[in-house]
Amino acid sequence: MPINLLQVGFDEAGRGPLAGPVSAAAVILPDDFPVEILNDSKKLSEKKRNAAEIIIRQKACWGIGLVDHKEIDRINILQATMLAMRLAFDELNTKLAEWCKSNAIAYDKIKIAAITDGTKCPDVPVECRCEPKADGKYPCVMAASILAKTYRDRIMVEMDKLYPEYGYAKHKGYPTPAHKKICRQIGPSPIQRHSFKY
Repeated sequence: MPINLLQVGFDEAGRGPLAGPVSAAAVILPDDFPVEILNDSKKLSEKKRNAAEIIIRQKACWGIGLVDHKEIDRINILQATMLAMRLAFDELNTKLAEWCKSNAIAYDKIKIAAITDGTKCPDVPVECRCEPKADGKYPCVMAASILAKTYRDRIMVEMDKLYPEYGYAKHKGYPTPAHKKICRQIGPSPIQRHSFKY
């Protein structure tokens, strides 16, 4: 029986914000996935991202990792991003055998290779390569980009309910002029990254 090569795509959301967690996703797509619905998450409307997310969660094997603002301050944003990716891979791995079975793939005949958007690979037990702009080239990375962003965006909308004065539902913690201004006026929120300048 031939070896099935499965490609895991990694991507993150939330490296640049001044507040909140960084999220990452790991995704393996089945051969029959409708890749035409995918793109770099930043190039899709919120409506299209949310619609694609539903299909990715239904059809793909996936995992999501999250690292909070305190850990980001402790280990730095790059290391936190790599940790989130590793956590995402760990979750994907717990689902992989069952997913292979449901897709008629022999689990004992698979080889996994990974590709991540950016310039550094996470510490995962499979062959991995990194490529800048991969989230605009490879469907599995596009799918990871979508899952990571939609997941983090929902968290920031919930944070907005707790700390409405900071406007997290609108800017998701990114360094907009309004976000920087409110931080200077009333001080940092409880989810602020203190290692970032605002």
